[in-house]
Amino acid sequence: MGSKLEDYVNLRGVLKYIEERRHEDGGYCFVSLLNETNINDTYYAVKIYDLLGMEVSEKEKTIRFLHNSLKPQQAVVAISMAVEGLAILGAKDLAKEGLSLVFKKYKPLEGEFAVGLGGSEEFGTATPLEATYWVLRAFKAVDYRLSSEEKERIKNFVENFRKGNAYGVNQATTTMTYQAIFALNSLGYEVPKTKHFHRCEVYGGFTEVPYSLPPYLEPTFYALRGLKLLGEKPRYVKSHIQFIRTLQNPNGGFRRSLEMGISNFQNTYRALRTLDDILSF
Repeated sequence: MGSKLEDYVNLRGVLKYIEERRHEDGGYCFVSLLNETNINDTYYAVKIYDLLGMEVSEKEKTIRFLHNSLKPQQAVVAISMAVEGLAILGAKDLAKEGLSLVFKKYKPLEGEFAVGLGGSEEFGTATPLEATYWVLRAFKAVDYRLSSEEKERIKNFVENFRKGNAYGVNQATTTMTYQAIFALNSLGYEVPKTKHFHRCEVYGGFTEVPYSLPPYLEPTFYALRGLKLLGEKPRYVKSHIQFIRTLQNPNGGFRRSLEMGISNFQNTYRALRTLDDILSF
């Protein structure tokens, strides 16, 4: 397969898990028995293949599925995922068609940042910065440039959630801190130095808030992405690798915690991306 990841996890199992959940319309659904293909699972399937340097099976069908999914009733997070997915698949012209839908829901010059409009892809409650994070990913994927005023409005919105040198609503969290520094970096602003990620590092994984347990996959993914963005390294590399390896289920996919959990595409991509990041430090 040629990926360094196969020395640490069962990549053949991952690919079997993903491929068995591809449907005739080119979309994917992590529940293999259901034909409820959706943007979220399809996006993460595309991201997994891209991370592994592999072509998506019957790529044109997947391009058609994502393009046909660009509808006004979709949440801005889902639209942004579809836009990025299309760009990864080499269909940038089709991806750009989704920007008009994004701007119907995300209007920084009018102070509308798509907060609370649904479509969260996080476990639990969406953060106020989630839509901003995904919209900026979509813009980057299609090389869309915001105006100086739009950038400033988005920056000010992000800074509303600053808690010391990290970000959150009532307290600083790993997810929001990464979403914030990713946004600021994407907009071309200086990324503030933060010790938040190190404070959430435990002996095998990261937590959502400092000095707590247990670790979960989501904060581990965001914390390591954040450290990489800041040019810093985690302390417990070998333990983090073992944490990720332990999350792989017998069906080839990954769960979010050591104790229990079903596999899904989001967890599987995040586990592989996290492992790839760890091995690059």
